[in-house]
Parts: sequence; C-alpha cells; structure tokens
Amino acid sequence: MITNEKNSKSNNEKKNEQLSRDSVCVCEECNHGLARDCLKVKCVCCKEGSHSMVLDGIVGLAPVSKGQRSYAEERSVLVSADSVKLQGNLTIPKNAHGIVLFAHGSGSSRHSTRNRYVAQVLQKAGLATLLIDLLTTEEEKVDDVTAHLRFDIGLLAKRLVGVTNWLLQNPDTKNLNVGYFGASTGTGAALVAAVERQSIVKAIVSRGGRPDLAGQALLRVKTPTLLIVGRRDTPVIEMNQEALDKLRGEKKMVIVSGATHLFEEPGTREEVARLAADWFVCYLDKMYKMNIITKPEKQAEAVKISENL
Repeated sequence: MITNEKNSKSNNEKKNEQLSRDSVCVCEECNHGLARDCLKVKCVCCKEGSHSMVLDGIVGLAPVSKGQRSYAEERSVLVSADSVKLQGNLTIPKNAHGIVLFAHGSGSSRHSTRNRYVAQVLQKAGLATLLIDLLTTEEEKVDDVTAHLRFDIGLLAKRLVGVTNWLLQNPDTKNLNVGYFGASTGTGAALVAAVERQSIVKAIVSRGGRPDLAGQALLRVKTPTLLIVGRRDTPVIEMNQEALDKLRGEKKMVIVSGATHLFEEPGTREEVARLAADWFVCYLDKMYKMNIITKPEKQAEAVKISENL
C-alpha cells in the first residue's frame, strides 16, 4: 500500500502540525539531537518557523536528551571484502545501539552530499554509520567510462555482505544491530545482501532506489523495508510498487510530494532523513532492547535447568 506523508497540505496546516518531541532534528542550522533539544533551548530556527519540523505549543516541556548532543569523529577505514580493500568513513556516536551501512547508487560515492546529510541525521538519532565505496578506485575509473559495474548487483551485494561481516568482527561495531540504506542501484544490492545475511540485517531503507534489480531475491526478503520515492519520479514509483508487492516481510512505501529522483527540492531531503531515522530507530533500537531482555531470561532458564538436574 502506498502512503503519502507529505500530501497537498497548505502552508498554514503544515505550520500548525506538531511532531513528537522524540523526532530527530533535521535542521542544518543547529546541532541538536532530538526535537526536544531544540524546544528546551528555544532554538532560533524553530522560533522563526524556518525549522523543517514545526513545534508550536510545546516549548520547554522536556529536558534535553542525554547522549545525543556529542558526536563522535568520523574516521577513515579500509575494509577487506571480496578479496579487495574498500574505503569507508565510520562514525560511532556514544551509546549507539545500531549501525547503518550505506550502499551508494549509480556513479555515487561515500562523499555524496545527500548520503552524508542522511548519515548526520542518523548520528543525531544515536546510530552509527558507515559510508563506504563498494568499488575500488581502479574499478570506479573503469565504471566512469563503461557504467557497467554500478549495475552488477551480484558484485555489489557480495561486497556488501563482506563489509557486513567486517562489522561483525570489528570490536567497535560487532555488538551493533545492522541496517542498510540503499540509493538507486545500491538498493538492489542491499536487498540481495539482506537475504544472504537475513539474521543480521534488521532494517532496510531505500531512497529513490531500484529494488527491481534484486530480481527473484525480493521474494525472500523478510527484513523490514521502507521504500521512499519522489512523487515526480514516475518510472521509479512503478518499479518500487512492483517490488513492494513481492516483499515478504514488514514493508512500507512512502511517496514524498514535489520530489524528483535526487530529492533536490526544498524540504525533501529533510523528509527522507526523518523517515529513515524513524525507521532505523524503530527496528534497530527495538532489536537491541529485545536482546537485552532475552539474555537475562536465557541465563535464568539455564540456571533453572541446572538446578533440576
């Protein structure tokens, strides 16, 4: 089912709309983590009504959230995957419960301003991020001419699985729940890789993606998947709808009004970031809490069994 969270509301209606204090702040003018942080300090960008989230009527009702205002430094990493070395940028906020691995789209890279913006918003939400190039520097030079490797979904998915395995072995990330953010052709690779690592990948978000490129693997995807498409990206809407019908797990499709394929229109990039953050926080944080609860229960059960022997 297609939902349109940004429909034909008037500007006045949008101004009167109230979002949760626990929504992620997507404003580039401030460094607050959640909406409540802006409210507590009466952030200028909110006060002037230019904030992408309108927060009228609830100013000062919540304390500043803990653990969301300090951001870890981004560090460069070299990841071994599929017999090659891949360059990436890893950021792990304090007390992160999950990590989002970015699968870039056609001709893009870890330096993409659109993906870096989404990553920054996810970091504000307390999620670690890894933006990585799935092609080597030499392969990118070849692909710039031939454009064939960016459509090699099998190769990209294999690299993505390799990077996921690296996350599970890295001391700093091995305990974090994993999510995939795919864009364009990267979405196809993310879905195929998620099938291969079904028990590891807990959530997927696609922005203007080509899920159809995952082929028959779509029928085996059980990971909760959010497909975000621009209203003015008609061919991609149809591709995403067809793919949505094939997905077997929890799924949702959101069409962003006024957006074209690259989401360059005012407010559309922020909408994508908000939707992605909400989806990842919901599923990665939920799985983290389930693990916390389950472990003591399993230990108690083991003790009980040993007592009966």
